[in-house]
Formats: sequence, C-alpha cells, structure tokens
Amino acid sequence: MRALRNTSAKIALSTYYAFKSRPASARSIRDKQISQSLHQIFEDNYSCYGVRKMWAAINREGHLGHVARCTVERLMAIEGLRGIRRRKKKPSTRSADAGDCPVDLVDRDFEVDAPNKLWVADITYISTSQGWVYAAFVLDAFSREIVGWQITNHMRASLARDALDMGLSARLRAGEDVSGLIHHSDRGVQYRSIVYGETLAESDVVASVGSRGDSYDNAMAEALNSVFKAELIDRQIWPSLTDVLVESSRWIGWYNSRRLHSSVDYRPPREVHQDWTKRQAQAA
Repeated sequence: MRALRNTSAKIALSTYYAFKSRPASARSIRDKQISQSLHQIFEDNYSCYGVRKMWAAINREGHLGHVARCTVERLMAIEGLRGIRRRKKKPSTRSADAGDCPVDLVDRDFEVDAPNKLWVADITYISTSQGWVYAAFVLDAFSREIVGWQITNHMRASLARDALDMGLSARLRAGEDVSGLIHHSDRGVQYRSIVYGETLAESDVVASVGSRGDSYDNAMAEALNSVFKAELIDRQIWPSLTDVLVESSRWIGWYNSRRLHSSVDYRPPREVHQDWTKRQAQAA
C-alpha cells in the first residue's frame, strides 16, 4: 500500500513568531471594547435585552461612537448574549356581567398624544412556594410608565384599587390634571367593584372596559404582564410574597427609569414623560 503523505502545512518559525508578535488590528480592538460594553449593558438590564434594545442602548451611551446593528448582532452571537422570549399565556379572572360594565371607549386604539389621557390596568398571577400571589398594574399608554402597582396574596377589590390610588396620588402630588382620563381594563370584578368606581369618580376619571374574553381589547396591559413575567417572574422560583414584592419593586424602578421601549423610540418611560412636561412648560 502506498504510504499516506503528510499534507499538513509547514510554516517557518520566523513566520509564526511574526504572527504572534503582530499587534492587534483596529477592528479586533474595537470588537473587544464593544463586547465588554455589551456584556455590561446586558447585565445591568436584567439580562433580557435582544439585539434591537442592545443596539439602541449602546448608541445611547455614545462612548464608543456609532455602533452598527450588524456589529451588535454579530458580537452578541459570539458572546452568547440572547434576549428573553416572552411566553404567550393569559390567566383568567372572574368577569362582571356585561350589563354592569361601561362601554369600550378605546376600541383597541391605544395611541394617545399626552400623558394622563389613557391608563390601562390588569391583574396577573404569580406562583410562590407559599401559594399564589397577585399583581395589579396601571400603565400610562403615552409613556408606557407603570404609574401604580400592588402585589398581595388575595384577589379582593383593594388589590386593584391600591394600584390605582398609587397612580392618582402621584399625579396629583405632581400637580397634573387627570380629569377626563380614560381608565381601561378588562371586565374583572375587581375593576367593577363599588370602591373602585368611587375612586375613579372622585378624580373625574372615566371607566372603559373591553369585551369579555378578548385579550386584544386590553392588549397593552396584557403585554406589560407578559414582559413582567418574562423579565422577572418566570426566571426563578419564588419563596414567598415578600420576595416577589422586593424584587418587583426593583424591577419596576428599572422599568420606569431605565428600560428602553421600542414603542417610544427606545427611551425609558419616565424620560418620555419628563420630556413632554418640559415641552409644555416651554410652550406656556
């Protein structure tokens, strides 16, 4: 049999040492800098950002100049950085009778041109080692800011009312007008309770509800629940209500002040609200 020939390439020692001593290219140096920054952004934002938000975040920081989206995508793949995928799951709540509900004033159109024109509200479930707990959120449709929230271990009307009270109190303390604000929710009995209706009426807030069993009628609120679950809740086992409360408070602070939202031009909700307030003051 013919002997196998050694086909491996032979490289002169001088060539090898020249390669080893060659300085790093400008591209490799920049890639390393960008990768370090991407890791920091990823870790600072609950390790949940995908390519679009990472690209927006690194360019908002600006210390590396403009970074192309394809570069972010390439380096994220190399570094194994992947955004969170949201689950498509909707919990059910007990609905009030149709005759007891206001009409739908939103009709799936959640676009508004100012804060305090449309708030959306919903409740979601969280499993803990000690049993179920429940989270109620109220969201401003203009800025996507969580204006009110409450987490507790029961589904009584006070769960939803406490979240609403937080939002209304904060706006009134800031001297903002909420009269005429539309409050949109599903037909959950918590939102149709007498105490909830009285709280809305005291601030001249108008109630609106979607149709029964149709998630699209309250899509913005349900999208917030989905984000909350994907970015925080579904990533660990929760021992108790207290643990959920503490970590949710931190997450909400980050969500309002730092999390980038594609629907508001990749800015944080509080920044959107503050910019609007400044423009109104300058125009006055």
